[in-house]
Amino acid sequence: MPRPISIKLVEDTARELMARAAIDIPADYREGVRRARDREQNRIARFVLTEMDRNWDIATAERRPMCADTGLPRYYVRAGNDALVEGGFVALERALRRATADATAAIPLRPNRVHPLTRVDHDNNVGIHAPEVTYAFEPGGDWIDITTVHKGGLFGSDYRMLFPADGVAGIKRFFVDTLVQFGKRGLACQPAIVGLGIGGSKDTCVRLGKEAACLRAVGSRNPDPAIAALEDELTALGNYIGIGAMGFAGTSLVVATHVEVAFSHTGGMPVGLHSFCLSSRRATARIHPDGRVEFRSDPMWFTDYYRREGVE
Repeated sequence: MPRPISIKLVEDTARELMARAAIDIPADYREGVRRARDREQNRIARFVLTEMDRNWDIATAERRPMCADTGLPRYYVRAGNDALVEGGFVALERALRRATADATAAIPLRPNRVHPLTRVDHDNNVGIHAPEVTYAFEPGGDWIDITTVHKGGLFGSDYRMLFPADGVAGIKRFFVDTLVQFGKRGLACQPAIVGLGIGGSKDTCVRLGKEAACLRAVGSRNPDPAIAALEDELTALGNYIGIGAMGFAGTSLVVATHVEVAFSHTGGMPVGLHSFCLSSRRATARIHPDGRVEFRSDPMWFTDYYRREGVE
């Protein structure tokens, strides 16, 4: 019988991922911000980008969260089809909740999770449906990938039901309108990775938009050439608006745009937009049944299997 993955190893790994995500900004995003700084002509926006980079260095050196608001910690779990977990997936979820509570106290993370009506706060980022755990599966493999993302939970997202006649022009209008409102009202900390989910039902496009923003590395491209071209065009549009880092005038609003799609109802074209702010916090580890743990910054979430189309 295949060896199960140790549940203690799952918990220890999740705790380490929480620290890495809160403290160490992924290299792909940092490089994207540096490129934005090199292009930025506005003096104040350029200064802000330089200080962001310096802040990240200090956070890593002192092992402290790079932002006081550590967002809403959540997990994305991808399991190989042959993976076994000691105690099963119920035990895995319990381990992830314990790791979240421990990390909140130890790192520390700000205890942001409260009951929406009573405002009861357990001071550990654990509660009803918190932290969220999203699952995906992959053919073959006896490993488990765990990704933690610390995503801001107040602003930086929007949804609109477009229609087929709106076409790509309608998507661009929604994209620009939303980013302008974010910039004017301080609803997102720029520069940002912007994720667009197009198609599916309302919940599908919103989910895909968040995953596109949080789970794709800067520099990646959608494998569909037309969608990849749209990503480039939307990034250029976002940086043409005139808003730069942290809302100052400039050309550094968008580090990258990632678009993911799903087949939708013939009569509609829903679009969900998410902005993954300057605190682009994510970390991934692959856990093997023999006890090996491989840490990486790219979640590799959007595999060919995940994007599969048609009957297999």
